[in-house]
This record gives sequence, structure tokens and C-alpha cells, in this order.
Amino acid sequence: MAPDPGRPRILGIAGGTGAGKGALVEGLCRWHGSTAVLDLDSYYVDRAGMPAEARAHLNFDEPAAIEIGLLIEHVASLAAGRRVDKPVYSFASHTRIGASPVAPAPLVVVEGLFTLWWPELRSQFDVAVYVDAPADVRLARRLRRDVRDRGRDVESVLTQYVATVRPMHERYVEPTRAFADLVIANDGELEPGIVTLCEAAGTPRLAAPPR
Repeated sequence: MAPDPGRPRILGIAGGTGAGKGALVEGLCRWHGSTAVLDLDSYYVDRAGMPAEARAHLNFDEPAAIEIGLLIEHVASLAAGRRVDKPVYSFASHTRIGASPVAPAPLVVVEGLFTLWWPELRSQFDVAVYVDAPADVRLARRLRRDVRDRGRDVESVLTQYVATVRPMHERYVEPTRAFADLVIANDGELEPGIVTLCEAAGTPRLAAPPR
């Protein structure tokens, strides 16, 4: 079937924690312009109904932690040209604290650990991308991010990494590489990966991405 000329191009981007998915998407957005981004981090299940002390013991590194039905609904809405209200999720409380409007755009990007896990979500993508980086690089990036941006201490980050992040990566994330149309190695400079993403998005190649 010929592609619907009125339908946005939809990219699905997966990869392990610290692979640099978010940084590549930021670069793509600077280069491409009008882009609607749905990050899986915004779709963690709202745990407001649980006691606060119980939330810290949940496994957040498996697909069941994501409200996949809502995410698929939002992808379909953007594909149909309708605005969605993306949840705003607090990693401090493990609850949703609001919503952020996302307008339709010619390019829709779905990005997160498990983006290529669900067949019903994969079927929406024009291009499926897996971002790869060595395990030690990914751990270093995650450690820096969680301490700097999420107010965590080094010990808690490393404990979670050993207990759930690493085994869940091996079980749920790494296998989805097989579903990717394109694999991007992201263990050095960002620009080559941004260029590759832009080409997948159908953006004309420029000399260098906008700063």
C-alpha cells in the first residue's frame, strides 16, 4: 500500500539505559524542526494509589511498568492529526503530577527502553531504531543522570542497576534489537548518530545540525 500523504512519519527509538536515546532525539528535533515526541518515561504507571514506602520496591525496568494502552492511544491520535496530553511523571514520588500538550507534527518520535517490545506499538512505526552503546558507557551515563537530574545517591543507583536494570536489559531491551530497521552505535560523538536519525526521518542532510 502507498503511504498516506497526510500521515506523519513515525519513528520508534529503543535502546538500553544510558545509550543516549534522549540526546539523539534532542539533536534530531533541533535539525528537523516540528516534531512530536512521546517518551516512555512519561508513561510509567501512576502509583499514587500505593503507599509511598511501597513504591520504592517496585520493578520499574520491565515493560509492565509502562501504561502501554495510553501510549498506543496517543500515537494513534497524533497519527490522525489530533493533539494529546502527555503525562508529566515524577521520578521522586513515582506519580503523575500533571500533563503536557503535544501538538500534531509531520514527524512523531516514540523513544524509550521498551519502544520495540510491543508488536502493536511496533506496527505503528515507519522506521524502528535501536541505539547501542557499551555497557560500561551506559552505566556511567545513567549514574551521572540519576545523581544530577533525579536527586539520587550513587549507592542507590548502583544497587538498582545490579538488581533490576542489568537483568531486565538482558531480558527485555537487548532482544528488541532484532526488530530494528536501523542500529546506531552511540559511544562517541553525537553528530553521526543525529545525521543517521535525520536521514531516517526523511530530513534533508545539512552540513551540520543547528546548535
